[in-house]
Amino acid sequence: MDDQKFDHEFPEQHTVNLPQCLVRKIFQNIKEGIMITNAKGEIIEVNAAFEFVTGYNREDVIGKNPKLLQSGIHDRAFYQTMWTSIHTTGSWQGEIWNKRKTNEIYPEWLHILKVVDESNEHTYNCAIFTDLSERKTVEHELEKRKLTDSLTDVSNRFAFLKRLEALLETSTTLENMYHAVYFIDLDRFKHLNETLGHSNGDILLTEIAKRLRTCLRNKDIVARYGADEFILAITNLQNLDDATFFAQKMTELIEEPIYIQDHEIFVTANIGISLYPSQGVTAEDLVHRAEKAMDFAKRQTTEKIMLYFDELNIDSSRVLLLDAEIRKAIEQKAFDVYYQPKVDTKTEETLGFEALARWNNEVLGFVSPGEFIPYAEETGLIVPISEVILEKVFEDSKRLAELGLPRLPIAVNISSLHFQHPNFLESIKGMLGRAQTDASFFEIEVTERTVMNNANETVEKFNELRELGFTLSIDDFGTGYSSLSYLVRFPLDTLKIDRSFIQQICHQQEKQAVVDAIIHMSHRLNMRVVAEGVEQQDQVQLLRTLDCDEIQGFYYSKPLPFDEAVRFMQTSLQNK
Repeated sequence: MDDQKFDHEFPEQHTVNLPQCLVRKIFQNIKEGIMITNAKGEIIEVNAAFEFVTGYNREDVIGKNPKLLQSGIHDRAFYQTMWTSIHTTGSWQGEIWNKRKTNEIYPEWLHILKVVDESNEHTYNCAIFTDLSERKTVEHELEKRKLTDSLTDVSNRFAFLKRLEALLETSTTLENMYHAVYFIDLDRFKHLNETLGHSNGDILLTEIAKRLRTCLRNKDIVARYGADEFILAITNLQNLDDATFFAQKMTELIEEPIYIQDHEIFVTANIGISLYPSQGVTAEDLVHRAEKAMDFAKRQTTEKIMLYFDELNIDSSRVLLLDAEIRKAIEQKAFDVYYQPKVDTKTEETLGFEALARWNNEVLGFVSPGEFIPYAEETGLIVPISEVILEKVFEDSKRLAELGLPRLPIAVNISSLHFQHPNFLESIKGMLGRAQTDASFFEIEVTERTVMNNANETVEKFNELRELGFTLSIDDFGTGYSSLSYLVRFPLDTLKIDRSFIQQICHQQEKQAVVDAIIHMSHRLNMRVVAEGVEQQDQVQLLRTLDCDEIQGFYYSKPLPFDEAVRFMQTSLQNK
């Protein structure tokens, strides 16, 4: 605030000469440190906050030059800029590092004002400062938390990529040296987590991180990359043998038994390796290729350590072939539809089917849905694949009537990408029209995550589908983030409990309690409940007791081609 504004806000006729005792009281009790120097640069006064922050008593500094506080961190140019500002503008402010009496270096926010008395004969400098040590500590802790995995105390994914990029920037001139990135995935961790409990699972992860740390030297980096994934960068390796040596060392450390409470736990891992600079010059490239190598290792029965440049060239070729063959299959409508029965829990009567895509390719052989469906979703090819499947389902439903069989409802699982496609509803209407069939014979299934992604849009589409005559189902319930109470917003007919809850329902009280709650709440919302993945007699008996409506799973039947599904249905009708 300049002098002109000060005079404007407080005209002379309203100014008050403050008593010296009041000025002294304010001076001594203000929380900021204050130091006043004269024209010779000598300290002539300090307040109590100055003494508290710097550790110097008033008697220690009166008559001394403020240079005694200098930390030595700032160069001469820093102070020249400061004093130039004070002489030309009358003030300077900024962050500065000073030194306490104990020689401890600390940060402060400093504001220096040039003050001239009323006679314009005496000049003073008034330094007002705030100790930033605590704030810096908090900022450092927050920065550390941002870069550190809170459970294992190693770096997180973001920090790993950042540190690896910095490392690579300084490695461009290395000759005949390698950096290796190791992507580690723990086997069966999900099973161990469910068996031991999450708190013991956390102990296991912490122990693995601690062991991996023992592999590090100098600039090496370790991070937790995902739930059960770790990633390391080992620097300055002489040759490929060094890279595999470290991988073997990691494997041995991971496979040593871990003792948690009264349990002796054995863990194994798959490790993928990529090398700088031969397999990538950026952090993202190296991590991606190490992860690809790890994925390939997971598919092997013996080899658990895989270098990227070996088998993954074949894997890349398969991806290219997969893409080409999927596009041909879409054009030729070469996907098959299998049908898995849904059975009444109490009467064991067949109530309907779920349609499932299958693909037997003349070049690739039988391609698992676990391979081609995720790839199709990633590339957007899932939309035309879904349309091929829907057309075949509509035709197969009509064939039931032609065979003199009841047209039991057939459920079709719609991917999130297809459901959210702008032309989804128009496409469905067009296919119904071309097939000359009625929507009431079909059920649209979408996953819980699809429902929750855009609730308002989902409600609108559901209402239009209901008007067309479709029944509606939510699939894989329990794997997303919704709640039963929230689902009341949606006009659903059926809820399918995810198989992960059913598999352990007879052995884990928590899973049984969750399933029981889902069934009762669904019934109160007028929804039928289907249990997926039922494989055992005791699961059937328990679900019967819990009043589950329908069962789907290998206990009654695997997915069947159309002709076999017809025979299953005929047998069910004969036994009715």
